[in-house]
Order: sequence, then structure tokens, then C-alpha cells
Amino acid sequence: MSLTDDQRMIADGVRAFVEQELIPHETLVEEKDQVPPDLFAELKSKAIKAGYYALNMPEELGGGGLGQSLRSAAEIEFGRTTRALSIICNRPAPILKSCVGDQVETYLKPVIRGERWECFGLTEPGAGSDARQISTKAVRDGDDYVINGEKIFITMAMVADFIILFAVTGVDEAPKGPQKRITCFLVDKNLPGVSVRPLALVGNRGFKSCSIALEDVRVPARNILGEEGGGFAIAKSWIFSGRIMLAANMVGLAERAMGIAATYANTRRAFGKTIGEFQGTSFKLADMAMEIQATRLLVLDGAAKLEAGTITQREASIVNLFGSEMAGRVTDNALQMLGGMGVSKEWPIERMWRDVRVERIWEGTSEIHRDLISRDILREFRV
Repeated sequence: MSLTDDQRMIADGVRAFVEQELIPHETLVEEKDQVPPDLFAELKSKAIKAGYYALNMPEELGGGGLGQSLRSAAEIEFGRTTRALSIICNRPAPILKSCVGDQVETYLKPVIRGERWECFGLTEPGAGSDARQISTKAVRDGDDYVINGEKIFITMAMVADFIILFAVTGVDEAPKGPQKRITCFLVDKNLPGVSVRPLALVGNRGFKSCSIALEDVRVPARNILGEEGGGFAIAKSWIFSGRIMLAANMVGLAERAMGIAATYANTRRAFGKTIGEFQGTSFKLADMAMEIQATRLLVLDGAAKLEAGTITQREASIVNLFGSEMAGRVTDNALQMLGGMGVSKEWPIERMWRDVRVERIWEGTSEIHRDLISRDILREFRV
């Protein structure tokens, strides 16, 4: 499966923007552990002007109108730089398309125009992979809900204006026993009782991951996104899309890592020849190319199925799992090929190696994906 003409046009444009406008700032962001506010504003303005902002949002609302197949081509190229920089070209959470009535004018349209920013508040200290175990509660009080709880590992919460927040609003009886009723809220970050604290993590410097504490936060009932108790139903499309696009980002990152390693292998000499002439080095490049190509094909196939509405949980997990683990192997082998220079901060490989580690955790851990895939296979062949 090769890129269509439209996909190639999108990919070429995004790659040029990434290389010219974003990659030159990587060292600064790494050193400061932030994108300075003035630089953030400048790059956001350039992204909007170039048409690379809100690419995935409906065209009639001011977005780019890209379907999943075209977006996947763009995400591959966004993956070539750090998440702290690529996120400036915001691709808002698809779940926001569920906004209705006043929510469209208050949240959706301002996000598309770049006037407001969202963050996604699901994970908690005691609920990651098993998201139904969240304990943040929202209790009805007249026309409001009062929310108490804590979220953790919420990316970009420091710059966000509001939180797409999941909370428990009751318990339902289900065939397998009582089940928490999960509801999604749009929570303005400036409400009394909301506090945000940045976390110090090993990679993705500048792409702030935070904890959010909510203490007696009053949120109007009209800020429910979707229906009360329907939080996971509307989150499903976001989750599947996120898994495919994560793998797309990994293709771009891995391609860049392979290019750096191959360039080094062509110039670094040892024992009278370039290290690329030794099979111990050159075979690593062959393996990189093979796995990157396989991931690219999985991404394009998954994106096409997303667009057609035919993708299954098993297929989305396969794409995410293979892509995240591929990137880990590629960056590790690239670092090994560079030897001592691989762990030097003068080269981007050590940063890429650190950054990519979390890709096997968020959007579902490797273990969770293997569990989902294997259980689906066993169901298929049950006798």
C-alpha cells in the first residue's frame, strides 16, 4: 500500500514545515524543558497560517477536514520532531466533535481557531489500563455536578484552558455485576478547586505531563459531553484513532533515527573501513527498514479502516503495539550504532531513545494490547 497523491501532498507539506519551523528548536526545548511562551505563540501562528492546525477537525467549523487516511500521512511527518513541538500544530481530541449547543461555541470552535486548548483527563493514580476503575466522582447538586478526585499523567494540562474529564456519576447493574457509570465533562481549568502540578518525567521534555486535583469543583450539568453515563461510548472513537496515530508518529520518528544512524555508518571509520561495511552494523539498518515499512503499512491500513468505520479493537491494538515496540527497537539499535556518540547530548538519538520509551505505556500498555489481541483470537477459535 503506497501513499495516494493527496496523502503525498499532505506528507510533503507537513515534513517541510516540521523541518523548517519545528526541528530547529528542539535543543532549546530540551534545555529549558518547555517551549517558551513567545515561541509557542509564534509557531502556533505559523501553523495556523500554513493550514497545519486542527487538521482533523470539520472543515465547516474551520478545521482542515482531513479524514483518517490523510491525517495518518500527516502524523507520520509530525512524528519526526518532539511531541512538545509537534503538539503546537494541535490536532484536537476527536471526542470534541460530540459538542452540541453552546458547547460548540464555547469549546469546539475556539479550540479549532487556536483560541483555547484542551487536555484529556482520564488516567488516575489507581486507574490506568483499567480505566473503569477511576474513582473521581461527580455528584449532582441542583443544576451542577460537584467533582472530587485526582487525575495524573495528563499531557499539556499546564497550557490547557479546559479538561475533557471523566468521572463516576453512579453505579449501574450489569450482567457481570455492578458497573460504574462514567460520564464525560468539559471542565474549565480556572474553576475554583482545580489545581495543576507538573510532573518530572524521563523523556518528552517540554511536553508537560501533569497531575490535576479537583476539590469540590462545581460544573454545570450542561457541560456534560454526550449523555450522562455515556462517557466511554463517545471516547471509543478517540481511543482507536489515538492508537493508530501513535503508530504513525513512530514511523516518522524511527525513519529519522534510521537516517541519522545510516549517515553515521557511512562516515565513521574503524579498522580501515566505514562501520557500515560491517554486517554487525549494516544488518541493523536492514532490520530497521523492514520494521518501519511494516509499521507504515499497518498504519495506512488501520487509518483506512478507521475512516470506513470497520476497524476492530484487535486491529487497533495490533497497530499500536507493533508501532510502539518497533520504535523502541529502532532507536535502541540506532544508539548502539553510534556507540559513545549515541549517548552524547550533542546528537538527538539519546533524546529520541528516552522519548520513545513511554510509547509502550500510554494509549494502552504493551501488555494490555497483547491481552486484548490474544483474548480476541481465543474467542475466534473457541469450540
